[in-house]
Amino acid sequence: MAEQAEFDAIVVGSGISGGWAAKELTEAGLKVLMLERGRDIPHQTGYDTEMKTPWEMPFRGVGDAELYRREYPVQMLNRHFTEYTQGHFVNDAENPYAKGPGSDFNWFRSYNLGGRSLTWGRQSYRWSDYDFGANKRDGHGADWPIRYEDIAPWYDKVEEFVGIAGAAEGLAQLPDGRFLPPWPLNAVEQATRERILGKWPERVLTVGRTANLTQPHLGRGQCQARSICARGCSYGAYFSTQSSTLPAAQATGNLTLVTDAVVEKVDYDSASGRVTGVRWIDRKDGTRTKATARMVFLNAGSFNSVHLMLNSASEAMPNGLANSSGVLGTHIMDHPSTLSAMAIMPGFEDVTSYGNRPTGVVIPRYRNMDEMDGAGHTRGYSYQGGALQSGWTRGKREAGVGAEYKDSLQPPGPWRVVLVAFADCVPRASNRLTLDRSKTDPLGIPQLSIDFAFGAEEQAALAQAKADAAEMLSHAGGKVLMGFDRPGPGGSAIHEMGGARMGWDPKTSVLNRWSQAHDIPNLFVTDGAQMSSSACQNPSLTYMALTARAANHAVELLRTGAI
Repeated sequence: MAEQAEFDAIVVGSGISGGWAAKELTEAGLKVLMLERGRDIPHQTGYDTEMKTPWEMPFRGVGDAELYRREYPVQMLNRHFTEYTQGHFVNDAENPYAKGPGSDFNWFRSYNLGGRSLTWGRQSYRWSDYDFGANKRDGHGADWPIRYEDIAPWYDKVEEFVGIAGAAEGLAQLPDGRFLPPWPLNAVEQATRERILGKWPERVLTVGRTANLTQPHLGRGQCQARSICARGCSYGAYFSTQSSTLPAAQATGNLTLVTDAVVEKVDYDSASGRVTGVRWIDRKDGTRTKATARMVFLNAGSFNSVHLMLNSASEAMPNGLANSSGVLGTHIMDHPSTLSAMAIMPGFEDVTSYGNRPTGVVIPRYRNMDEMDGAGHTRGYSYQGGALQSGWTRGKREAGVGAEYKDSLQPPGPWRVVLVAFADCVPRASNRLTLDRSKTDPLGIPQLSIDFAFGAEEQAALAQAKADAAEMLSHAGGKVLMGFDRPGPGGSAIHEMGGARMGWDPKTSVLNRWSQAHDIPNLFVTDGAQMSSSACQNPSLTYMALTARAANHAVELLRTGAI
C-alpha cells in the first residue's frame, strides 16, 4: 500500500461542507489533504454541456430513457437530472445501496469534485431557536448543545463569502442575514403576498433567499437568470465548491487535492485514542493508498460519512468509529414534502415576466411557535413555490392540431401559483443506517442499508399544510386545482441528514457542540450527519456555518496542543 506524507488535516469530501473545511483550515495555515471519491470537474472548463443547445445533444436534452431506467433508476427521479446534467450524478448500477423492509428512500448523490454543490437548489436559510430548541421542547431526539447565538456569527461569515440574495423580513423564526439585493417578486406573487398578509399577518410570503448573485461579488459574476445552474456556471454566479471555496483554499498553497479516491476506512490508534489518518482506493485502477494526519474532518455527505464510520469498526471500536453511545447511524431525517396546492390566478392576463429567475418564494413556518397550534404535530412546516406563467410547452398537455392550435400557444398562458410544503421530520431511532455485509459495491465495500419511514407527525403536518395552502390561495383570489397531503418517498427533498448527531451527553450522541466526536477528540464530522433535528427549511447554510465554526475550534485545539 502506498503512503503519502503526513498532513495537518485530512478532509474527506469536496461538497458544500468539505469545501468550507478545506478553505478555513488552509487559510489558518494548515497543510490539508482533500479527498474526493469522484472525478475532477474543473471550474468553467469542466462544464461540458453548460452552453449547449438542445439540438447539440444526442437526445435533445431529454436523455436516453432506456439507459436511465437501466443505470440511473433513482437519479433520474431528481428534478435536476437531465441529459445536460447526468454527468453530475452517480450511476446507480455502479453505486448500489440497500433498503430495509418496507423502506422507500431515494438517495440522490453526486460523486464528483464539488459534490452536490454543483446541483443543489441554492436556497439558503438560517435556523432559529425554534429549531435548535425543538427537541428539548417536545422530547423527540436529543437536545441540541447549541443555540442560535452560538452559530449567528458563523452565519454572518458564510453569507458574506457565499453571497446570499434575500429580503429582510424581521421574522424570529427565519432570522435575517447579510444579504445581497433580493430577486424581485413578480406581480402575481406581490399581490398574493399582500392579500395573505391582509388576513394572516404572521404568514409572510417573501422571495426565496438564494445563493445566486444579484450583483458581482468577490470576483464572481452576476447571475444571468438562465436557470440552468445544475450544468455548472462559468460566471461563478451561484455558490459551489469550484467557484468559491476551492479557489480560496488553493490560493493558500496549503491544499493537496486528490480525486477518484474512495475512502474505505479511517484509521484509529487505540493507544492514543486518536484517529491517525485514512486509507482509500483509487476508483480507476484499484490501488490502495493511505495518509496520516493530526486530525480528520468527515464531509462526505450525511449518509456517506456515517457509512465510513460504520465501516471503520475495529477491535477497539467494534460497533463503528466513535460509537460508544450506540446511536451512530440512527435518527436519520429528510423533510417530508408535497405539493400542497396549485391554483389558477385570474386577473393578471396583462402582465408577464422576463428571464428565468433562479429562485421562487417561501412562506416561513408559522405553526407551533409561541403557541402550540399544530393539528396532530408539534413542529413546523414552511412552503416554497412561486407564481409561474405557462409558455408554449403547455401544448404538451392540451388537445389540438394545426396552425390555429400553434397560434394559440404563442402568447403566454394563465398564471398559476404553486405552494410545496416542507415539514419538520421528527428524529426516530427506527430511521437508521446500517451496513449490509452480504452485499458489496464494485470495490468490495459493504453496502449501506437505509431503514426509513415517515410517521404520524409528518402526515399530520402535511395534512394541515394542504388545508392552509388552499385557504390562503383561495383568499388571494385563486382557483385551487389540486393539492396533496402525503409525502413522497424519503430522500425526495434531497435534505437527508442525521446519523451522527450532536448532543450534550456522550451516552446518547456522537458529537459534541463543536461537531467533534465525544470519543475521539481529533475527529470532526461537519456535514449533515451532525444534525440533531431537521427544522423545516433548507439545511445547507447551517452545514456551512457549523463547518466554519468547527474548523476554527479545531485550529485552536491544534495550536494549544489539545489534539
